Amino acid sequence: MSCPLCAEDGGVLVWRGERLRVIRAQEAGFPAFYRVVWNAHVAEFSDLAREDRVYCMEAVTLVEQALRQHLSPTKINLAALGNMVPHLHWHVIARFDRDSHFPSPVWAAAQRPSPAAQEAAILARLPVLEVALQGQLSKLASARPAR
Repeated sequence: MSCPLCAEDGGVLVWRGERLRVIRAQEAGFPAFYRVVWNAHVAEFSDLAREDRVYCMEAVTLVEQALRQHLSPTKINLAALGNMVPHLHWHVIARFDRDSHFPSPVWAAAQRPSPAAQEAAILARLPVLEVALQGQLSKLASARPAR
């Protein structure tokens, strides 16, 4: 069985390090939907060594902090499901009380039409967010070199 996250980035590549990468998923209605993807193929978080688990969660935290700082969302959703793609990846999703699914999960049925103007405003802010995030992730990688 081929793994799509081994074969390709899985979205718009924001940053790639030796151990993991951060991508912006292209999920309709959710412009600030990111994934932290472990580069090596592992299915479960517990497959990682302790040091790698800490490093991975520090990267997830940096993505969450960047979303909060640059977008001021109502809530951040974190998930590591892997039911469809059993390759370790964390979903980090900025949620807004006006989004089409709020307060339900992004995978639930929409409760209202998607607010196009709000999505456009969020998209316009992502380049600055991503440059700042790249800097933070690069600092993390240099502080914790791969084994």
